[in-house]
Amino acid sequence: MSYVLDTTVVIDHVNGYRPAEELLDRLFAETDQLYTCDVVTCEALSKGDQAVLAVKRALLDALEFVALAPEGARWAGEQRRMRPESGRRAPSTTDALIAALAHSLGATVVTRNGKDFEPFDVPVMGYGEIPA
Repeated sequence: MSYVLDTTVVIDHVNGYRPAEELLDRLFAETDQLYTCDVVTCEALSKGDQAVLAVKRALLDALEFVALAPEGARWAGEQRRMRPESGRRAPSTTDALIAALAHSLGATVVTRNGKDFEPFDVPVMGYGEIPA
């Protein structure tokens, strides 16, 4: 199996959210096909002090970075365009790009926000929701 980690995983790992930590431990033990991309890297590194950023970078560096090909970007655009036509709100650009990468790799998106990826018909692995 291969997995594209959503930004939620990186943030939750840094924040010590146990379900994210346990899932990451399991995934690293199971496979070396754990991916990140420009969207996740940008989102994850856009906030935090130097200590937090260092932990985020360490996790991101342990993942394989994959750039989305032009066909994937076109797929993401089509997915966003089709949603309002069907009466639904368009998914975010960032989620569309992450889903496109998973689609192109035949990978599963790992996220705490599974509903964000429902419009894309890609496999999703959730790990819980942070209590309010």
